[in-house]
Amino acid sequence: MVKIGSIEVGKYPLLLAPMEDVSDPPFRILCKEQGADVVYTEFISSEGLIRSAAKSMEKLDIYDEERPVGIQIFGNEIESMRISAQIVEQAQPEILDINYGCPVNKVACKGAGAGILLDIDKMESLTREIVNSTSLPVTVKTRLGWDEKTIRIVEVALRLQDAGIKALSIHGRTRAQMYKGEADWTLIQEAASHPDIEIPIFGNGDVDTPEKAAEMRRLYPDVKGIMIGRASIGNPWIFNQVKHYLNTGEHLAEPSVVEKVDICRRHLMMSVRWKEEYVGIREMRRHYPAYFRGVPGFKPLRMQLVTSESLQEILDTLSYIEEAYGDQEEVASRQVAEKIMKVEAIRTRPQVKKKLQIPVRSEG
Repeated sequence: MVKIGSIEVGKYPLLLAPMEDVSDPPFRILCKEQGADVVYTEFISSEGLIRSAAKSMEKLDIYDEERPVGIQIFGNEIESMRISAQIVEQAQPEILDINYGCPVNKVACKGAGAGILLDIDKMESLTREIVNSTSLPVTVKTRLGWDEKTIRIVEVALRLQDAGIKALSIHGRTRAQMYKGEADWTLIQEAASHPDIEIPIFGNGDVDTPEKAAEMRRLYPDVKGIMIGRASIGNPWIFNQVKHYLNTGEHLAEPSVVEKVDICRRHLMMSVRWKEEYVGIREMRRHYPAYFRGVPGFKPLRMQLVTSESLQEILDTLSYIEEAYGDQEEVASRQVAEKIMKVEAIRTRPQVKKKLQIPVRSEG
């Protein structure tokens, strides 16, 4: 059983990655229902927290349905991060996570997020201060390095462990790569397999199918679990799909359009309740294309969903999708069932053996 501190998180845990403007409470709850073992909040600015900025404080909202949950903070000033850790503790999450991996310029170029990978000494001292300022188990999410010339991930893992963290999630790219190229899990395995590493290390990057998850578990056995990010957008059921495949070697059936509409509708209503109608409607727009990716003839309906200003109009559109595509799926399913029955009837039909007619040869 893998543990983060004293928290049991499963034999091979699947974690929802912190994603800005995605990993809000409604989405985290859906992912938890669909099999995620641990979920993380969007990252929260330490400077915003100590100023009690509304947007930062709002991100501290957590609910019982999503536990265990980690709240992630970022910043580059030790005092601000220390105070932020104390503020986070008052929100009563199970875990406090530090972001040392965000690659975007407005964060990394100010020495926060992945920017701190250029100063490992500061990373260690900052982490130690945060660990000492809270009773929560502290975890870290980071990248392999700033670029390929500065990859020191094994050293980073050892020093962060020494500073007191209870788990480490590593994205298998450098900051210079952003999200391009392939994630290199061999370096994650190198850190996880080091004889002095005692904390669980989780891998992140490019796991977007159950087969890929199984491959990572097979190739990198010392990596204790997988953190899934972008592949979960509009696809929260990926966690259950991965778990089922890892346990049985078989695929769960893809959700029907009707099932997708049901989850999407719940997502929308939770978003509206949490952020009110105006903001909730707009923040859901990024999810619709992913929820219905691959559905034939969907473009006009997608445009309607992402441009509607009215909650009722969106709900009416979802109901139309449910009815129109549900009927198609029912007809298709019935046709498939009829074909199967016909094949089975032919296969089990009794075989009538005909007597061999031997022609009589005339003597001549």
